[in-house]
Order: sequence, then C-alpha cells, then structure tokens
Amino acid sequence: MTESNTPAHLLPAIGLLAGVSEEHRSFLACFGKYLRPAEGDTVIIEGEIQDTLYVILSGMLHVVTAMDTKRPTFLAALGAGDSMGEIGLFHPGTASATVVVRSSSALVWSLSREELDAFLDADPVVGVVVLRAILGQLSQRIRAMNEKLAIAEKKSSIHELLNQHSK
Repeated sequence: MTESNTPAHLLPAIGLLAGVSEEHRSFLACFGKYLRPAEGDTVIIEGEIQDTLYVILSGMLHVVTAMDTKRPTFLAALGAGDSMGEIGLFHPGTASATVVVRSSSALVWSLSREELDAFLDADPVVGVVVLRAILGQLSQRIRAMNEKLAIAEKKSSIHELLNQHSK
C-alpha cells in the first residue's frame, strides 16, 4: 500500500465527515494520510492490533472474518463514504475482521490514534466537532446491531417455540 500525495483539501464531505465543514475537514486532513492501496491489498488484518480510523474516499473494500474457522465469511462490502476502525481509535485492540481492497481505484484516508491526539491538541474546539461525527457514526452502528440482534433473538425464540410444539 502506498501513501498518496493527494492535497489536504480533497477530504470530502462524505460518511462520518458529511457534517464537518470544509475548513475543518481541510485542517483534519493535515493530520492523517491518504493511501492508495492496490487491488488485493489488506488494509486491516483480523487478530492484529488496530488503532486507526479509515475513511474510504473511492473504491470497494470487502470485510471478511475467519472467526477461528478455515473458511472466511463475507461480512460487508464498503465503498466511498464508509469508514472502519473507529473503535480502535479510542480503545486499541485486535481487529475483529480483515479488510481487503477489491478495486484498483481505491483511495483511503487514515487517521491513527497518535494523529488524532495531535489533531485534538492542535485545536480542541474543532476536535469536538470531529469527535461528535465519529461518535454519531458509532451510535448508528450500535443501533443497527441492536436491531439485528433483536431480530435474530425473535427468530430464535419462534424457532424454539415451533420445535417445542412439534414434539
């Protein structure tokens, strides 16, 4: 994966950055890095320490997990505006999935925990705006996961009830 010389002003208002002003996105971009991964490159590796936020500016990436099995399971396709790694930015730990680039036109902006700290030290007021955007993204994901868990639990309960009546 190579670093790109993309100018800072090209950090677009997409995904979690949609509500962040152009001026603030331009300032934030100075602290991160633009990456041009090749098709087939791995951006995040399941089980390895992860402390970086990635925002996909173009291209397609696939999220897969092996979860202690030999056969990877496809979890999601991510494209422009999608982000990954938010949790590791605040609570570094091992990645729960692997992310692989699936297009030759990928451009990804990354921000490590160390770079975020430098950004927050440089301008705490703008930092609050960006942190709210990241927390908003995380909150949406938690809500979506809660809905999926509730649906799965409901299906499981119905399945158990049907099994009890068939005995």
